[in-house]
Amino acid sequence: MNTSDFDFNLPEELIAQTPLEKRDASKLLIVNHKTGKMEDTHFDSIVDQLNPGDALVLNNTRVLPARLYGHKPETGGHVELLLLKNTKEDEWEVLAKPAKRLKIGTTIHFGDGRLRATVIKKLEHGGRIVRFEYEGIFLEVLESLGEMPLPPYIHEKLEDKERYQTVYAKENGSAAAPTAGLHFTPQLLETIEQKGVKIVYVTLHVGLGTFRPVSVDNLDEHEMHSEFYNLSEEAAASINQVKNNGGKIVAVGTTSIRTLETIGNKFNGKVEADSGWTNIFIKPGYQWKIVDAFSTNFHLPKSTLVMLVSAFAGRELVLEAYHHAIEEGYRFFSFGDAMFIK
Repeated sequence: MNTSDFDFNLPEELIAQTPLEKRDASKLLIVNHKTGKMEDTHFDSIVDQLNPGDALVLNNTRVLPARLYGHKPETGGHVELLLLKNTKEDEWEVLAKPAKRLKIGTTIHFGDGRLRATVIKKLEHGGRIVRFEYEGIFLEVLESLGEMPLPPYIHEKLEDKERYQTVYAKENGSAAAPTAGLHFTPQLLETIEQKGVKIVYVTLHVGLGTFRPVSVDNLDEHEMHSEFYNLSEEAAASINQVKNNGGKIVAVGTTSIRTLETIGNKFNGKVEADSGWTNIFIKPGYQWKIVDAFSTNFHLPKSTLVMLVSAFAGRELVLEAYHHAIEEGYRFFSFGDAMFIK
């Protein structure tokens, strides 16, 4: 299959720039991948798609305020860093602008020198490894100085940075939000639990590769980015209990899907506690191991995320659903509306 097989025309005005006031008031398009039937509703009705004994799997990663604006003390030149990955102790892989001027040994100050970075290694495509120095606790310093790394297609300023976090975000480490989870409220999660659905948390720290377009036309030549995941003993036991009792495993978002299917592939269709790095590329032809249904937002044309959804529901039906969503004025991407595919 080719990347161009997953293209569609999206009017720019449908790219959501701000979150809705009420998280669960977003639209929800329900798609039955076996019958092709579609239903327009609102997100809070997702509870009707879940049965007692099912498991709802959520990614509890928390987005770091990973965009830092600083200056070089020698020249006063402005520098922007985007934290991607904590490689060891106080060393981070970052994207830097302007990268050309950041040679090895260059120092950068943030917030009047409360946080300092030294470039220790050059990488490709504007990447650098930097070593940070600071007083106190790094995450607290970052919270006070950093900005939320919103995707490049969002141009509006985010008034409340907690709106780019899920209400259950807990484990610090993402460069982007697991946006399918942004629709949930504490009340909606409580309603789902009261129905007898088991809520299970996994962790996958979302990398910026999520937003990178596929640059090759032949999908077999595309290399996926790696992301860190973790599934606890408790979560694995809950999922296995649900599966053994005949319940559905319902994933929230492509990050939860990638975690579960990585583990399913590693342990021959079984779920075991595990952590590590995954670069799984789920595309049409993939044999599903764990996930029975899922909710997800509407994704970019020609993205690996559209390919993942197509691997479950079929390319033709997914593109038909996307065209329906466009005609009905659904909002797209991170702050947009959602689909439930069963």
